[in-house]
Amino acid sequence: MRAIRITEHGGPEVLRFEELPTPSPGPGQILVRLEAAGVNFIDVYQRSGHYKVPLPYGMGLEGAGLVEAVGSGVTEFATGMRVAWMNVAGSYASHALVPAERAVPLPPDVDARTGAAAMLQGVTAHYLSHSTYAVEAGDTCLVYAAAGGVGLLLTQMAKLRGARVLATVSTDEKAKLAREAGADEVIVSSRDDITTAVRRLTNGAGVQVVYDSVGKDTFEKSLDSLAPRGLFALYGQSSGAVAPFDPQVLSAKGSLFLTRPTAAHYTATRDELLSRTREIFGLIETGALRLRIGATFPLSQAAEAHRQLQARKTTGKVLLLPD
Repeated sequence: MRAIRITEHGGPEVLRFEELPTPSPGPGQILVRLEAAGVNFIDVYQRSGHYKVPLPYGMGLEGAGLVEAVGSGVTEFATGMRVAWMNVAGSYASHALVPAERAVPLPPDVDARTGAAAMLQGVTAHYLSHSTYAVEAGDTCLVYAAAGGVGLLLTQMAKLRGARVLATVSTDEKAKLAREAGADEVIVSSRDDITTAVRRLTNGAGVQVVYDSVGKDTFEKSLDSLAPRGLFALYGQSSGAVAPFDPQVLSAKGSLFLTRPTAAHYTATRDELLSRTREIFGLIETGALRLRIGATFPLSQAAEAHRQLQARKTTGKVLLLPD
């Protein structure tokens, strides 16, 4: 099998394309031949060392493909089935061992590329809009990086639930994508002050929820964009980690709520994982949710995929395809 691993933390250059023995599934595992692997910002955090992982480390947490073998005790899956998964290390590879309890079957009308693109980012958009802050009709929300993989899906899901969406993007080209996803207003952060724009667009009231994946550079702007008792969902840190702050700030700015959610805690049980993914795939099948695969790279070019993702040159989902 072929795989991308790291033996040290650092820039994209530490990603190593290696030949390894193809493993056999153990009890409760399935061996999958990948057709696509998802690239996510959490991969960048792990590669760089912002999130500590044991070394050597098989990169990638998300993928989809065909089951080639099943281990003892596995009854839900059989060879030839197409499955997808998330939060399984070693997914930048031609083959992956996946715990059966973390795999989900793909519907017949959902191919592997779509399945890989829908998992981590789709589940993130779903839990943010349905659970972290359950958006309702009449709410106004602020979505950062709205032309990215999560942002495009989150914008659509919030609109499906009746919200007004204010979106932030960095360029006019990305603004077009955000509008196509349903954003009511788009703030181009390279020329507009986000807080000023939000206050203008809400007649000074602020928004009920902020979905922020940027972190350090936008933390204060996010707090200042919220209505009293609003919720700040900080689910990423593409600009770096937020510095320590005094919780009294939340009181002073309107009894605000701050949470740092992660997908693992919103798919902690198999029932919850299946419930979220079934709803996501159902929306895709009906056309109510549109996925954008913005770029694909051969597995061997994982470093270039990371470079473009970090430089914010990509939109939608980035996939690696086995060589």
